[in-house]
Formats: sequence, structure tokens, C-alpha cells
Amino acid sequence: MVNTNTLAQLAEQLDLGSYLYLGKGIAKGGGRNLKSLLANGFEAVLGAVFLDAGYDAAYHYYLDRYRSLPSPVRDENFKGRLQQVAQERFGETPVYDSEGARVGNRREYTSVVFAGAEPLGTGHGASKQEAEQDAARAALESLVGSVKEMPAAKPARQTRARRAPRKKRESPQAATPVQAEVVPMPMPEVRSRQFGEPID
Repeated sequence: MVNTNTLAQLAEQLDLGSYLYLGKGIAKGGGRNLKSLLANGFEAVLGAVFLDAGYDAAYHYYLDRYRSLPSPVRDENFKGRLQQVAQERFGETPVYDSEGARVGNRREYTSVVFAGAEPLGTGHGASKQEAEQDAARAALESLVGSVKEMPAAKPARQTRARRAPRKKRESPQAATPVQAEVVPMPMPEVRSRQFGEPID
């Protein structure tokens, strides 16, 4: 329910992009349509509803908007899946090499993912994150075929039960408590910084 794609769709319903206060550069580069900015904008609106009207109002506002979506988009975490596959197959963590370039009046990013020396996939997107996700998707398709057949995540490993900690042995010396002598310390005389006179 709560992911960048869904939140961006909810923001588009409100035409929130036209209300975003952006710098000239990002506004010209298509920032009003960036999913990450739209999602953040919708979260800010939801936060304002929460602060103004409370939890119930914010909850129902979100739920009503979510239910009105024609088909909520699933947020695919291709990078997470690729990391899993690359570590199993190559014993390597994927590394992304991304670059941005201006295409017309907007910015486009290209990302190449590596696990070792060989490139696994290339992707493109309006943001660096989108390009990396696209590269990870392309890499997964070349490594495992259809991405849709892959499980979303590995089942959690079962952890072994831990033993109870051992009891510490008491040494004969520790058995007899040692009494500390309390010595009162004299308080220093406080003097004024400016005139050096004692302060009462």
C-alpha cells in the first residue's frame, strides 16, 4: 500500500506536481513529474491532515484515496532481488555505475550494474534510483529469465535456540563486601568573574 509508485499515483490524482515549489533547473528538467518528489509531496499533505485533524482523519483520507485508484502499482525491488541472486551465484554484491545526461529539457540517467568485472545489465530512468532499478531488472531477466516467477524474498532462516548464560563463579574474595570510607570535600569559594569578590 505505501510505496513510491502508489504515493506518486495518489499525488497525481491531486495534481500535486503543479503545486510543488521547485528550483528553475529541476522544474525545467521535469521535476514536477518525478515519482520520488510526488510521493514526498503526498506524504507531506497526509502529515498536514494528521496534524490538523488527527490520526483517524488522516487514516480515512489515505484509505479513501487508495481505494479510488484504478489499479495500485506494485513497488518492485529488483535491486534487492539481484543482490540475493548475485551473492548466491557469484559471491559478489552488485555495484552500480550511474551517469546523468541532459536530453532536451530533462535529465536522464543511465546505470550499468556489475557483479565482478562483467556488466550484468543496463537501465535508464528519470532519476538515478529508477535507472538502477531498471538495470537490476535487466540483469535479473538475463540471469534467471522471467522476473515475475521469482519469489519476492527468501524465507527467513530459522535461528537456533540460544543457551542460557552461565552463572559466574564467586571468588572467595568477592564474598566479603568492602566498605568504602566517605570523605567530605571542602566546597571552593565562588568569586565574581568581573570584580573577584566572593559571591554569597
